[in-house]
Amino acid sequence: MEKRRIGALSVSLVGLGCNNFGIRLDQTRTTEVVQAALDAGIDFFDTADIYGGTHSEEFLGRALAGKRERAIIATKFGLPLDDKRQGASPAYVRRAVEDSLRRLGTDRIDLYQLHRPDPTVPIADTLGALDDLVRQGKVREIGASNFSVAQIREAEGAVRSGAARFVSIQNEYSLLERSVEADVLPECAARSIAFLPYFPLASGLLTGKYRPGQAAPEGTRLTEPNSQLRDRFLKDAQIAQAQRLAEFAAKRGHSLLDLAFSWLAARPEVRSVIAGATSATQIEANVRASTWHLDADDLGEVDRIATS
Repeated sequence: MEKRRIGALSVSLVGLGCNNFGIRLDQTRTTEVVQAALDAGIDFFDTADIYGGTHSEEFLGRALAGKRERAIIATKFGLPLDDKRQGASPAYVRRAVEDSLRRLGTDRIDLYQLHRPDPTVPIADTLGALDDLVRQGKVREIGASNFSVAQIREAEGAVRSGAARFVSIQNEYSLLERSVEADVLPECAARSIAFLPYFPLASGLLTGKYRPGQAAPEGTRLTEPNSQLRDRFLKDAQIAQAQRLAEFAAKRGHSLLDLAFSWLAARPEVRSVIAGATSATQIEANVRASTWHLDADDLGEVDRIATS
């Protein structure tokens, strides 16, 4: 498995998103998926306090019992757990990290990420609290998610000399959602900030399960009752675009999933392609997908298809 850098961390190019833990997977199946990931060479596990109503962290911690040294754990804070547990105030940062450490059953978090900007708290205050955690050894590196270029620049300008800075930005990015290419990706490159794409498979649309003119398969994320993503991703134009990309991959002996992973991996700013999995089979497919190295001609043709 190829490794890339996020600050001082060395992480697997393929990461495991843990948002299924505690929702679609119970503890037993979570442990099976985590073990399959470790066996496949994946060491980067990305979760959040809000995933599974806090159960994702708990399940991940139990699954890694006795194997903590083999894992790089990333988690997030800031989205509302309830009326009192939310945001990025220094007091809440201190509370949130202790809660996550307890749920994860560990003494340190490798990458601690602010899940979204908090406009009610000066970013300098949040960074100061996070720097304290780094100095205390409770956190190794810090990152942010859902930040604009303006917010990245504000955070960079607020860092005290010698203090911890955001070493990663985790925003949405995929073959079908490329808005970060206009500004966030170049900003990350210029500042040597790692980029972590979420929704790399467009919430499943880039797995090849959805075909034009066919009913969406049952049991997938986009067909779940009350899915907030259905209207966004399951549009005829996007399904047709995904089909054209699948045909491009098939002509080269690969799947659409292979293309989605390898295309992201071709960007040097991208340090790990984080995708969820509910089985060892999906883990194996994700790892295999990352081994296709697209050349310049391939990338040019993909760009033509993806933007047409």
